[in-house]
Amino acid sequence: MSGTPRTLTPAERLDWLRLIRSENIGPVTFYGLLARFGSAEAALDALPDYAKRGGRAKPLRICSRADAEREMHQLHDAGARFVAWGEPDYPAALAAVDDAPPLLSVKGRVELLAGNGVAIVGARNASANGRRFARDMALQIGQQRLLVISGLARGIDAAAHEGSLPTGTAAVLAGGIDKVYPEENRALHEQIAERGVLVAEMPVGTEPQARHFPRRNRIISGCALGVLVVEAALRSGSLITARFAAEQGRDVFAVPGSPLDPRCHGTNDLIRNGATLTENIDDILRELNPRLSRSLTEPNRGDFAAVSEGLVGETDLARARAKLLELLSPTPVPVDELVRQCQFSPSLVVTVLLELELAGRVERHPGNQVSLL
Repeated sequence: MSGTPRTLTPAERLDWLRLIRSENIGPVTFYGLLARFGSAEAALDALPDYAKRGGRAKPLRICSRADAEREMHQLHDAGARFVAWGEPDYPAALAAVDDAPPLLSVKGRVELLAGNGVAIVGARNASANGRRFARDMALQIGQQRLLVISGLARGIDAAAHEGSLPTGTAAVLAGGIDKVYPEENRALHEQIAERGVLVAEMPVGTEPQARHFPRRNRIISGCALGVLVVEAALRSGSLITARFAAEQGRDVFAVPGSPLDPRCHGTNDLIRNGATLTENIDDILRELNPRLSRSLTEPNRGDFAAVSEGLVGETDLARARAKLLELLSPTPVPVDELVRQCQFSPSLVVTVLLELELAGRVERHPGNQVSLL
């Protein structure tokens, strides 16, 4: 794979869209297929055979050219466009994350995504003091030439966007880039489209659903050097964002609060477990300054070269499938652990896992883990 950013051709962009919109294909599988076949076009041709080899009986639903073209036209009509992983406009920090979206819908000042950023998240039912603190911190972070990233939810998210509108803010949406949620943030949504940048992974027109928010949260943390949690109850979505941040190697900051306020139980617990106690901008800059002097990211990967499966025969593939199905269970397990225990080559294990996932028998999880469906 090349380390030089490269802009996809229109035909390549269409093939990328078709591949990621096809059944049973998530980001990790997408990149695995591109690494295996060298291009989305070749991967699309191979999908039916791989799914069949994995044990799938009915045909795999593959996104048609017409459906992909229709989505591209709808995105254009919404005033947005696609940015592909590995292209110059793709957020550099996010590109280093294993399950980064292959394609992002973006609208507004896309150039803002090239800079370093800090995410601010927190409770939807935030207190007045929490909102004021988030707004003030966002303004100060922006004045340090850092992009403020959040999820455009009510409460802390909205306050963070409001505070950073003058300096630059990015809103990562759970639904399509044209869908406003919640409705009370419509004016803010429109302001960010003009003065900041909107980002979405889901297709245009998609209404946000509960299962979309964790996917959105990994993008918020992935685009940032660190995540500041202002107020959060235990088991809240903000703590999911903080967990993603820790898994991605980002700094986690948390604002302490009263033990009598349930909205502070989550942030206090984060501090108890190693997050940086944060009372002012200096607490953040002290931790981030070493990172600001060096790149957080891996080199952009612009080109994929097909990997030959060599002389591996169906007998070896069948043995590997049987062994992996024996080792897999509904509990997620790291792929590296499967390689260690099955004693097959990593490339053979990856091939079989691709087959099983396309067949709908295996599910991917964060941290390069898989489980049996």
